[in-house]
Amino acid sequence: MFTGKRILITGGSGSWGNELTTQLLEKDPEEIRILSRGEFAQVTMKRKFNDDRLTFIIGDVRNYSSLKKAFRNIDHIFHLAALKHVPICEDQPLEALETNVKGTKNVIKAAIANDVTKVIDVSTDKAVDPLNFYGMTKAIGERLIIHANKISDYTKFICIRAGNVLGTAGSVVPFFIDTIKRFNNITLTDKRMTRFFTTLSNAIGLLFKAAEKSIGGETFVEQMPSFKLTDLAQVLIEKYGNENTEVIEIGSRPGEKIDEVLVSKYEVPNAYEYDDDYYLVLPFLYIDGLKDYYKDYNLKKVKFDEYNSRIRLCDKEKLRELLKLGGFID
Repeated sequence: MFTGKRILITGGSGSWGNELTTQLLEKDPEEIRILSRGEFAQVTMKRKFNDDRLTFIIGDVRNYSSLKKAFRNIDHIFHLAALKHVPICEDQPLEALETNVKGTKNVIKAAIANDVTKVIDVSTDKAVDPLNFYGMTKAIGERLIIHANKISDYTKFICIRAGNVLGTAGSVVPFFIDTIKRFNNITLTDKRMTRFFTTLSNAIGLLFKAAEKSIGGETFVEQMPSFKLTDLAQVLIEKYGNENTEVIEIGSRPGEKIDEVLVSKYEVPNAYEYDDDYYLVLPFLYIDGLKDYYKDYNLKKVKFDEYNSRIRLCDKEKLRELLKLGGFID
């Protein structure tokens, strides 16, 4: 579906954007536009790819007029731009609101104005039963994206939800490795914590699944392995530490959960096993033709009461395999 198409990625100069661009270029698009605020990141990315199909645009999703111009003649949009760091969003909630909510509203409005075919919004497990301000803004963003299908006769809007992606900017694995190397310790806010993890390559696969298979209004959720953070710490200490490396518990930060959730108990009545890799969540909001479309698929209802990061914990061996895939251990 991407051959000969024009694609735009908001927040496209980050980790997700780089991997998405790598995989999209293999699908022979006519053009990929990278829209972000990071001048240096764009220069680095331009030198890295050295591909005439890439166009770089300095812009901000907070600015509707710049989005409207950037979206001209675009077929598909991947909306990655967001403020994502939980403590920063807690300390500066108005900034998170401007980017994650107003920015998403602007993306919707500009996409409809330009007759974009599909918009795929990247959300997070923290949007489910949100405790922190980041999660709250992403939950509102999800609702705006799904609702946009009711105000557009042409553009279709879809959400994907993922947990922690290994190797992305600010993610926990590079942070743990760095603290081991610099201070010979790892700091955990709470040793009871569990988290979902996936590789960047798998996460991009979820984006493609949503783009290719959706008709508008769905939320696709990756079936992700989950782990204890104490196990993650121990595996990384085995690789990068020594017998004196400490794990220091410092107490939970504002807005942190012990376990994360990808499908809430309230969504379970509308949640289905799409295939072996993904769940599908249909909205409570009525979208003409959506539920009838999936009736023909004869999808099975999910078997859990809530899809949280504690119900299917994987062992350290599975964790080592995932870290090898991510290139963090050999």
